[in-house]
Amino acid sequence: MVDKVNSLEELGQVAEGVEAPVAVDAPVITRESVKDALGRSYATGKRKDAVARVWIKPGSGKVTVNGQEMNVYFARPVLQMILAQPFSIAGVTGQFDVVATVKGGGLSGQAGAVKHGVSKALQLFDPTLRPALKAAGFLTRDSRVVERKKYGKAKARKSFQFSKR
Repeated sequence: MVDKVNSLEELGQVAEGVEAPVAVDAPVITRESVKDALGRSYATGKRKDAVARVWIKPGSGKVTVNGQEMNVYFARPVLQMILAQPFSIAGVTGQFDVVATVKGGGLSGQAGAVKHGVSKALQLFDPTLRPALKAAGFLTRDSRVVERKKYGKAKARKSFQFSKR
């Protein structure tokens, strides 16, 4: 082996004599489907202060939230669209029944929590759906929460009106 390389030509000559390192085969991660005795997959979804417990199983596409139909519980079309996103991205619209219980937060946060839970449950039920859901960002918990109010402030950051005199 050469102790010191003085030019690029010498470096090229040294590099020709050295064999490329053989890559060690990295272990291939194979994920298995996670189902309970009833053939359901369970996941917890969170958004703001809302926490959703979600069970999915093969079915006709019926979505139940806190014992009510999705159309009744989430009356706004935007919230219904949020719940449908994981199914459309994964390409399994109408193939799974969803039962969810949600606590905390408002309707928008609850819809986001159910979406997060459905996404996690889908990838547990069928690991081949994971790349599409992950690329869409549905498996990442949206950690934005309301900032707390500080003392000496009107709200979290708003100050009281300044008085010069």
